[in-house]
Amino acid sequence: MTEPQITPKDRRPRMYPAPEFPPRKPALFARTPPAVFPVLLGLLGLGLALRRGLEGTVLAGLAEALMGGLLVVWAFAVLAMAVKIARRPGVLAEDLRVLPGRAGMAAATMSVMAAAGVVLPYAPGAAVALALAGLVLHGVLALVLVAVLARMPAEAREVNPAWHLQFVGFIVAAVPLAQAGWPGLAGGIFWATLVPAGLIWGVSLAQLIRRVPPAPLRPLLAVHLAPAALFATVAALTGQGALAAGFAVAGLVLLAVLAAAGRWIAESGFSALWGAFTFPLAALAGGLLATGGLFRLPGLAVMVLAALAVPAIAWRVLKLWPGGRLAAKTNAAEA
Repeated sequence: MTEPQITPKDRRPRMYPAPEFPPRKPALFARTPPAVFPVLLGLLGLGLALRRGLEGTVLAGLAEALMGGLLVVWAFAVLAMAVKIARRPGVLAEDLRVLPGRAGMAAATMSVMAAAGVVLPYAPGAAVALALAGLVLHGVLALVLVAVLARMPAEAREVNPAWHLQFVGFIVAAVPLAQAGWPGLAGGIFWATLVPAGLIWGVSLAQLIRRVPPAPLRPLLAVHLAPAALFATVAALTGQGALAAGFAVAGLVLLAVLAAAGRWIAESGFSALWGAFTFPLAALAGGLLATGGLFRLPGLAVMVLAALAVPAIAWRVLKLWPGGRLAAKTNAAEA
């Protein structure tokens, strides 16, 4: 058997595309990471809790000043995401294919509702408009998400704690709406979101009993705290004191469980998913303070804890945004 002859052509090295120089830079805001929004939502929630907890004290003005600054940062992030989606609308579906993107986009529309609460004392009409716009945007996002999940593998459609953000997040709008004199709509949102929240809690508990979640995803367990906290707030604002107390107790129990399992939850170390700790903690402080009575002192304690933890986590996440590091770590799509 004769050996194959090697021709000069065969000896040539394989050709690869020449590297770009200078390296190509993405267009402005083209890779805005949705992962910035969970921590921004947490910061807005913290501002609202501080407003409630510091009301009538000499520090009340400081809380308002902080929220004013936060609104500027939030508006910049919203502008960046809007430019990204306007540049190529299909990028929204691409971001929704990954877990950090799904959680981040849900937090983005929820943050519109939270911003309504921030501006409410100064511009009630604008606050109502923001809350209603947030509801519409969140509803559209939920429909797009369902369409995206329907085309993904079965394991991607499995219930996870982030589903609270996506399908229960409407409850955030009920807080400013109740305060603005729309108790009927706020109560309707309360009862409508109670059903999916209960289903997600039940399915998640069954999953937790069957198997241990992977360490990198365990921070998402903190999201289970947010609905209980928000239900307590809305119930208190709509005159349902017994329900508010019940959800306040549920929130404290969940916080105690999460704190007891804190080392296990944070086993994999810091990641962008730590943003899941921020809004639930701030929301619980607000819920306890809104319920009042015996819950005011625990509410102040949780408020102090949130004031220490939320900015620290938010800073660690947001400083990854410049330079595209956060986008790379969370697989953000590029427009």
